[in-house]
Amino acid sequence: MFRWREREPGVGTSYGVDWAITDRMGGLSVGSYASLNLGAHVGDDPDAVSRNRSRVARALDLEAGDLRFMRQVHGCDIAVVDRDQDDPSHEADIMITDDPDVALVVLVADCTPILLLDRTEGLAAAVHAGRVGFTNGAVGAAVTALQERGASDLEAVVGPAICPRCYEVPADLREAAAAASPAAYSVSRTGTPAIDVAAGVVDHLQVAGVAVTWLPGCTREEESLFSHRRDGVSGRFAGVIRLLPPEDAA
Repeated sequence: MFRWREREPGVGTSYGVDWAITDRMGGLSVGSYASLNLGAHVGDDPDAVSRNRSRVARALDLEAGDLRFMRQVHGCDIAVVDRDQDDPSHEADIMITDDPDVALVVLVADCTPILLLDRTEGLAAAVHAGRVGFTNGAVGAAVTALQERGASDLEAVVGPAICPRCYEVPADLREAAAAASPAAYSVSRTGTPAIDVAAGVVDHLQVAGVAVTWLPGCTREEESLFSHRRDGVSGRFAGVIRLLPPEDAA
């Protein structure tokens, strides 16, 4: 179920966190969506998706209704959610909360999932950064939105995404990505123009002063992860983040 997960309780006045990157194992979906598909918009059986989401929620000590999703459109818009605010049809690629009773979910199948945290202020964010979102400034928009809410000591986990060896693009798209961050300029396994979106994301985070943990892995190369570019019809894995209350709040 989880490719990576860390659960750290709150200490003193600092918030803890339960954050994870799922894989495609341990679910109920079949065929191209086998087996832990969490995407409800990709043609999978809705009942299977619902039960898959329930499994992830239970692992986080939550109910399925406590997971918060957004309608991702490769943009920079922001949704602020809590236990009372939940509109999964809202178009956004950045989701923010200060509520430990919900978990934020970003769905991916080649794009870069980003989880952001400020333990002092008790703020969390999930960000969807595909080529377009990265190029148009999704990372900066997320960091700025958190800072406007008081965040000053941000850390991030950047999950697996398609690697540049597998992400061949026209030369003009590579140039546009490189203009956003030189770190994104790359070549494919055959020497053609390519983009390293995750490297560009990490560069933007580090320039903004965010401490980064960058998890390894290429979605197209690893069968344990969903990949739209590899499979065409594909499920979605997720980055998930939940705040845990400060120890002093108990």
